[in-house]
Amino acid sequence: MSAPFSDLNAAREAWGLTPSGLGLSLGGAHGPGHVERQQGWVEFAEKLGMHSVWLPEMHFAPGVCPAPLIELAGFAAQTKTLRFGTTSLLLPLHPPEEIAAEIAALDQISGGRLLIGLGRGFQQKMLSAFEVPPAEKRDRFDDALDRILALWAEGQKTGSALAPFQRPHPPLAVAAFGPKGLAQSARRGLPYLASPVETFDQIADNQERHRADLPDPEIPALSLVMRTVFVSEIESELEAVRTALAQEMNGRRAGMPKAVNQALDAPLSERVVVGTAAGVEEQLRKERKRLGLDLLIARPQIQGIEQNLLEASLRRLAEEIWPNVISN
Repeated sequence: MSAPFSDLNAAREAWGLTPSGLGLSLGGAHGPGHVERQQGWVEFAEKLGMHSVWLPEMHFAPGVCPAPLIELAGFAAQTKTLRFGTTSLLLPLHPPEEIAAEIAALDQISGGRLLIGLGRGFQQKMLSAFEVPPAEKRDRFDDALDRILALWAEGQKTGSALAPFQRPHPPLAVAAFGPKGLAQSARRGLPYLASPVETFDQIADNQERHRADLPDPEIPALSLVMRTVFVSEIESELEAVRTALAQEMNGRRAGMPKAVNQALDAPLSERVVVGTAAGVEEQLRKERKRLGLDLLIARPQIQGIEQNLLEASLRRLAEEIWPNVISN
């Protein structure tokens, strides 16, 4: 069982979130052109002084990332200060001994810059391919995490290759959406990582549920939120982004959990941050006050939108808007 931090400040320090951080969420890299663009985003994030870059684990779909730890190893090699992590390393799919070794090695290679978000997976096709009965995925998650933590503890004690650089191990979070996932993360004292499709109201409700199940509800968990963000002063660009975001899940919702589909049915404005610099800053200030927002993981990639517009948006967010948001 992972040990909760003694207080919120200790958790922030372990995550490098003093003050609050701004991260970058990317998809998978496929083919030379995609790899180069991915590396460009990582280089750009480090130049902007961002906190971290994040990858999910997903399988059997275009543009996904089936091996995030391998891709993150490349990020470690091309950066010096940027932290990097998984938004949802799917423990039920892998031997825990293998995952424990890979995380420990990557944490050592990077000099302790690794962050790990954990998940269970929900797509039936993926679970079937990995021979994971859906009813067993949560038990498998718990068993795997217990085994991983035990291996790391033994590695620290004996000085073996299974010892991560960070002590006792890299910071952990759990990607959760429904009540069962929230309770599972809270029981371990781990923060819940909010997905980019949850509405802000759903995140607020989920934070309350999560807090109620923490070992000590008086010690709040970190607030980690993924969100699509786009900034522009040109209305035609904003409208093009809203149209692209409204259409991006067309044909991809089959097999999604009920809670995810309910979130996607909500108005777009309730789950993305798209607007002028003044409007985005106002919305982020409001949500930081309500949700805490220790780490905002911004998703910059939007299909069909020109790269130069996406980069300009991220630059304004990192250099102008986010510093203003966290300044008071």
